[in-house]
Amino acid sequence: MTHTPMTQPAPDLSRLFAPIVRGVGQAIGDYRMIEQGDRVMVCLSGGKDSYTLLDVLLHLQKKAPIDFEVVAVNLDQGQPGFPKDVLPRYLTELGVRHDILTEDTYSVVKEKTPEGKTTCSLCSRLRRGILYAHARQIGATKIALGHHREDILETLFMNMFFGARLKAMPPKLQSDDGSNVVIRPLAYVAEADIIRYAQAREFPIIPCNLCGSQENLQRKVVGEMLEDWERANPGRLQNVLRSLTRVTPSHLLDRDLYDFASLSVTPLEGDTGFDAERYPDREFMAGLSEMPVL
Repeated sequence: MTHTPMTQPAPDLSRLFAPIVRGVGQAIGDYRMIEQGDRVMVCLSGGKDSYTLLDVLLHLQKKAPIDFEVVAVNLDQGQPGFPKDVLPRYLTELGVRHDILTEDTYSVVKEKTPEGKTTCSLCSRLRRGILYAHARQIGATKIALGHHREDILETLFMNMFFGARLKAMPPKLQSDDGSNVVIRPLAYVAEADIIRYAQAREFPIIPCNLCGSQENLQRKVVGEMLEDWERANPGRLQNVLRSLTRVTPSHLLDRDLYDFASLSVTPLEGDTGFDAERYPDREFMAGLSEMPVL
Protein backbone atom coordinates (compact mmCIF):
# COMPACT_ATOMS: atom_id res chain seq x y z
CA MET A 1 0.00 0.00 0.00
CA THR A 2 1.29 3.47 -0.88
CA HIS A 3 1.05 6.07 1.87
CA THR A 4 0.91 9.83 1.39
CA PRO A 5 4.30 11.32 2.39
CA MET A 6 4.16 13.55 5.43
CA THR A 7 6.78 16.00 4.13
CA GLN A 8 4.40 17.58 1.59
CA PRO A 9 0.83 16.60 2.51
CA ALA A 10 -1.95 17.01 -0.02
CA PRO A 11 -4.20 20.07 0.50
CA ASP A 12 -7.04 18.03 1.99
CA LEU A 13 -4.67 16.28 4.38
CA SER A 14 -3.21 19.62 5.43
CA ARG A 15 -6.67 20.91 6.29
CA LEU A 16 -7.49 17.79 8.32
CA PHE A 17 -4.07 17.71 9.94
CA ALA A 18 -4.00 21.35 11.06
CA PRO A 19 -6.45 21.18 14.03
CA ILE A 20 -4.73 18.03 15.30
CA VAL A 21 -1.30 19.63 15.17
CA ARG A 22 -2.69 22.76 16.85
CA GLY A 23 -4.23 20.76 19.69
CA VAL A 24 -1.13 18.63 20.21
CA GLY A 25 1.13 21.67 20.15
CA GLN A 26 -0.95 23.39 22.79
CA ALA A 27 -1.09 20.32 25.04
CA ILE A 28 2.67 19.83 24.77
CA GLY A 29 3.23 23.47 25.69
CA ASP A 30 0.68 23.55 28.52
CA TYR A 31 2.14 20.52 30.28
CA ARG A 32 5.78 20.62 29.11
CA MET A 33 5.34 17.15 27.66
CA ILE A 34 8.42 17.23 25.44
CA GLU A 35 11.67 19.03 26.21
CA GLN A 36 15.08 19.51 24.66
CA GLY A 37 16.91 16.21 24.20
CA ASP A 38 13.95 13.94 25.01
CA ARG A 39 13.78 10.47 23.54
CA VAL A 40 10.05 9.88 23.04
CA MET A 41 8.84 6.29 22.81
CA VAL A 42 5.59 6.27 20.83
CA CYS A 43 3.45 3.25 21.64
CA LEU A 44 2.01 2.16 18.30
CA SER A 45 -0.93 -0.23 18.51
CA GLY A 46 -1.91 -0.22 14.85
CA GLY A 47 -5.05 1.82 15.58
CA LYS A 48 -6.04 5.22 14.19
CA ASP A 49 -5.04 7.14 17.33
CA SER A 50 -1.46 5.95 17.63
CA TYR A 51 -0.86 6.27 13.87
CA THR A 52 -2.07 9.86 14.06
CA LEU A 53 0.06 10.55 17.14
CA LEU A 54 3.16 9.29 15.34
CA ASP A 55 2.43 11.52 12.33
CA VAL A 56 2.07 14.60 14.53
CA LEU A 57 5.24 13.97 16.52
CA LEU A 58 7.26 13.36 13.35
CA HIS A 59 5.86 16.60 11.96
CA LEU A 60 6.70 18.54 15.12
CA GLN A 61 10.15 16.98 15.21
CA LYS A 62 10.89 18.84 11.97
CA LYS A 63 9.17 22.10 12.98
CA ALA A 64 9.74 22.48 16.72
CA PRO A 65 12.46 24.78 18.07
CA ILE A 66 13.83 21.92 20.19
CA ASP A 67 15.51 18.64 19.27
CA PHE A 68 13.97 15.35 20.36
CA GLU A 69 14.04 11.75 19.18
CA VAL A 70 11.09 9.56 18.22
CA VAL A 71 11.15 5.77 18.60
CA ALA A 72 8.05 3.81 17.59
CA VAL A 73 7.35 0.63 19.56
CA ASN A 74 4.72 -2.03 18.94
CA LEU A 75 3.92 -4.97 21.19
CA ASP A 76 2.87 -8.19 19.43
CA GLN A 77 0.78 -9.85 22.14
CA GLY A 78 0.43 -13.20 20.42
CA GLN A 79 -3.11 -12.67 19.18
CA PRO A 80 -4.18 -15.34 16.66
CA GLY A 81 -3.92 -13.98 13.13
CA PHE A 82 -1.97 -10.87 14.13
CA PRO A 83 -0.47 -9.43 10.89
CA LYS A 84 3.18 -9.32 11.96
CA ASP A 85 4.42 -7.74 8.73
CA VAL A 86 2.15 -4.65 8.65
CA LEU A 87 3.80 -2.34 11.17
CA PRO A 88 7.45 -3.18 10.41
CA ARG A 89 6.80 -2.51 6.71
CA TYR A 90 4.90 0.71 7.40
CA LEU A 91 7.54 2.08 9.79
CA THR A 92 10.38 1.10 7.48
CA GLU A 93 8.69 3.02 4.64
CA LEU A 94 8.42 6.06 6.92
CA GLY A 95 12.08 5.74 7.87
CA VAL A 96 11.23 5.72 11.59
CA ARG A 97 13.38 3.98 14.16
CA HIS A 98 11.22 1.24 15.60
CA ASP A 99 11.19 -1.83 17.84
CA ILE A 100 8.74 -4.71 17.60
CA LEU A 101 8.35 -6.57 20.90
CA THR A 102 6.86 -10.06 21.15
CA GLU A 103 5.24 -11.28 24.36
CA ASP A 104 2.39 -13.81 24.54
CA THR A 105 0.09 -11.90 26.87
CA TYR A 106 -2.89 -13.23 24.90
CA SER A 107 -2.62 -16.68 26.49
CA VAL A 108 -2.21 -15.18 29.96
CA VAL A 109 -5.29 -12.97 29.58
CA LYS A 110 -7.41 -15.81 28.24
CA GLU A 111 -6.31 -18.10 31.07
CA LYS A 112 -6.83 -15.58 33.87
CA THR A 113 -10.06 -13.89 32.71
CA PRO A 114 -13.32 -15.69 33.68
CA GLU A 115 -15.68 -16.50 30.84
CA GLY A 116 -17.86 -13.52 29.96
CA LYS A 117 -15.68 -10.97 31.77
CA THR A 118 -13.88 -8.16 29.96
CA THR A 119 -10.19 -8.61 29.20
CA CYS A 120 -9.20 -4.95 28.88
CA SER A 121 -7.97 -4.35 32.42
CA LEU A 122 -5.57 -7.30 32.64
CA CYS A 123 -4.44 -6.86 29.03
CA SER A 124 -3.64 -3.20 29.67
CA ARG A 125 -1.75 -3.95 32.88
CA LEU A 126 0.44 -6.60 31.25
CA ARG A 127 1.08 -4.43 28.19
CA ARG A 128 1.97 -1.44 30.34
CA GLY A 129 4.56 -3.40 32.33
CA ILE A 130 6.30 -4.64 29.18
CA LEU A 131 6.36 -1.20 27.57
CA TYR A 132 7.64 0.49 30.73
CA ALA A 133 10.49 -1.99 30.94
CA HIS A 134 11.40 -1.45 27.29
CA ALA A 135 11.36 2.33 27.75
CA ARG A 136 13.95 2.00 30.50
CA GLN A 137 16.00 -0.34 28.34
CA ILE A 138 16.25 2.08 25.39
CA GLY A 139 16.68 5.17 27.57
CA ALA A 140 13.35 6.76 26.65
CA THR A 141 12.62 9.86 28.71
CA LYS A 142 8.94 10.03 27.73
CA ILE A 143 6.36 7.39 26.77
CA ALA A 144 3.70 8.79 24.41
CA LEU A 145 0.24 7.20 24.35
CA GLY A 146 -2.52 7.89 21.85
CA HIS A 147 -5.41 8.71 24.18
CA HIS A 148 -7.55 11.59 22.88
CA ARG A 149 -10.18 13.91 24.34
CA GLU A 150 -12.99 11.36 24.34
CA ASP A 151 -10.80 8.73 26.03
CA ILE A 152 -10.15 11.18 28.86
CA LEU A 153 -13.83 12.11 29.23
CA GLU A 154 -14.98 8.49 29.08
CA THR A 155 -12.57 7.69 31.90
CA LEU A 156 -13.88 10.63 33.91
CA PHE A 157 -17.48 9.44 33.72
CA MET A 158 -16.55 5.77 34.14
CA ASN A 159 -14.88 6.66 37.42
CA MET A 160 -17.81 8.81 38.50
CA PHE A 161 -20.55 6.33 37.58
CA PHE A 162 -18.90 3.08 38.61
CA GLY A 163 -16.10 4.04 41.01
CA ALA A 164 -17.61 7.04 42.85
CA ARG A 165 -14.40 8.94 42.18
CA LEU A 166 -13.66 12.22 40.39
CA LYS A 167 -10.69 11.09 38.29
CA ALA A 168 -9.77 11.11 34.62
CA MET A 169 -6.62 10.43 32.54
CA PRO A 170 -3.93 13.04 33.19
CA PRO A 171 -2.12 14.47 30.15
CA LYS A 172 1.20 13.79 31.88
CA LEU A 173 2.05 11.46 34.74
CA GLN A 174 4.87 9.66 36.47
CA SER A 175 4.60 5.87 36.53
CA ASP A 176 4.07 4.14 39.88
CA ASP A 177 7.68 2.96 40.00
CA GLY A 178 8.91 6.52 39.35
CA SER A 179 11.05 5.50 36.39
CA ASN A 180 8.88 6.62 33.48
CA VAL A 181 7.00 9.76 32.45
CA VAL A 182 3.88 9.08 30.38
CA ILE A 183 2.44 11.77 28.10
CA ARG A 184 -0.81 12.00 26.14
CA PRO A 185 -0.20 14.62 23.42
CA LEU A 186 -3.66 14.05 21.87
CA ALA A 187 -5.40 15.06 25.13
CA TYR A 188 -7.00 18.16 23.55
CA VAL A 189 -7.84 16.50 20.21
CA ALA A 190 -11.40 15.44 19.36
CA GLU A 191 -11.80 11.85 18.19
CA ALA A 192 -13.84 13.01 15.18
CA ASP A 193 -10.82 14.96 13.89
CA ILE A 194 -8.64 11.86 14.24
CA ILE A 195 -11.18 9.69 12.42
CA ARG A 196 -11.36 12.05 9.44
CA TYR A 197 -7.59 12.35 9.23
CA ALA A 198 -6.99 8.60 9.59
CA GLN A 199 -9.49 7.84 6.84
CA ALA A 200 -7.78 10.30 4.51
CA ARG A 201 -4.35 8.88 5.32
CA GLU A 202 -5.58 5.31 4.77
CA PHE A 203 -3.58 3.90 7.64
CA PRO A 204 -3.14 0.10 7.67
CA ILE A 205 -5.37 -0.35 10.70
CA ILE A 206 -4.87 -3.48 12.82
CA PRO A 207 -8.01 -4.24 14.86
CA CYS A 208 -7.73 -5.56 18.41
CA ASN A 209 -9.23 -9.05 18.33
CA LEU A 210 -8.18 -10.04 21.83
CA CYS A 211 -11.32 -8.73 23.51
CA GLY A 212 -13.72 -9.93 20.81
CA SER A 213 -16.80 -7.81 20.25
CA GLN A 214 -17.74 -7.20 23.93
CA GLU A 215 -20.52 -4.91 22.79
CA ASN A 216 -21.80 -4.31 26.31
CA LEU A 217 -18.60 -2.84 27.70
CA GLN A 218 -19.52 0.00 30.05
CA ARG A 219 -16.92 2.21 28.38
CA LYS A 220 -18.74 1.75 25.08
CA VAL A 221 -22.02 2.73 26.72
CA VAL A 222 -20.43 5.87 28.23
CA GLY A 223 -18.86 6.69 24.85
CA GLU A 224 -22.26 6.55 23.17
CA MET A 225 -23.65 8.84 25.87
CA LEU A 226 -20.95 11.40 25.12
CA GLU A 227 -21.63 11.16 21.39
CA ASP A 228 -25.32 11.84 22.02
CA TRP A 229 -24.45 14.87 24.12
CA GLU A 230 -22.21 16.30 21.43
CA ARG A 231 -24.82 15.77 18.70
CA ALA A 232 -27.51 17.47 20.78
CA ASN A 233 -25.25 20.26 22.07
CA PRO A 234 -22.13 20.82 19.95
CA GLY A 235 -19.30 22.08 22.14
CA ARG A 236 -20.46 20.34 25.32
CA LEU A 237 -17.53 17.90 25.39
CA GLN A 238 -15.08 20.73 24.94
CA ASN A 239 -16.62 22.49 27.94
CA VAL A 240 -16.40 19.33 30.05
CA LEU A 241 -12.73 18.99 29.12
CA ARG A 242 -12.05 22.64 29.95
CA SER A 243 -13.76 22.18 33.32
CA LEU A 244 -11.02 19.71 34.24
CA THR A 245 -8.52 22.56 33.89
CA ARG A 246 -10.56 24.99 36.05
CA VAL A 247 -11.20 23.18 39.33
CA THR A 248 -12.48 25.03 42.42
CA PRO A 249 -11.66 22.77 45.42
CA SER A 250 -13.65 24.92 47.88
CA HIS A 251 -16.82 24.17 45.93
CA LEU A 252 -16.47 20.41 45.90
CA LEU A 253 -16.81 17.96 48.80
CA ASP A 254 -13.31 16.53 49.19
CA ARG A 255 -12.16 17.21 52.79
CA ASP A 256 -8.60 16.12 51.94
CA LEU A 257 -8.43 18.60 49.07
CA TYR A 258 -9.86 21.55 51.00
CA ASP A 259 -9.83 22.29 54.71
CA PHE A 260 -13.54 22.80 55.36
CA ALA A 261 -13.15 22.08 59.10
CA SER A 262 -11.01 25.18 59.68
CA LEU A 263 -13.37 27.64 58.01
CA SER A 264 -14.40 30.52 60.26
CA VAL A 265 -16.13 33.86 60.06
CA THR A 266 -14.03 36.61 58.45
CA PRO A 267 -14.97 40.23 57.61
CA LEU A 268 -15.55 39.80 53.86
CA GLU A 269 -17.95 41.71 51.65
CA GLY A 270 -20.52 39.27 50.29
CA ASP A 271 -20.00 35.62 49.42
CA THR A 272 -18.97 34.59 45.94
CA GLY A 273 -20.07 31.06 46.78
CA PHE A 274 -23.65 32.23 46.29
CA ASP A 275 -23.06 34.29 43.15
CA ALA A 276 -25.04 33.20 40.12
CA GLU A 277 -23.06 31.26 37.54
CA ARG A 278 -22.66 33.04 34.22
CA TYR A 279 -23.61 30.58 31.51
CA PRO A 280 -23.30 31.41 27.79
CA ASP A 281 -26.41 31.92 25.73
CA ARG A 282 -27.58 29.49 23.04
CA GLU A 283 -26.05 31.50 20.20
CA PHE A 284 -22.65 31.38 21.88
CA MET A 285 -22.97 27.65 22.52
CA ALA A 286 -23.89 27.01 18.89
CA GLY A 287 -20.65 28.68 17.81
CA LEU A 288 -18.43 26.54 20.05
CA SER A 289 -18.28 23.73 17.51
CA GLU A 290 -16.44 26.05 15.11
CA MET A 291 -13.83 27.20 17.65
CA PRO A 292 -10.27 25.82 17.65
CA VAL A 293 -9.29 23.27 20.25
CA LEU A 294 -9.01 24.95 23.66
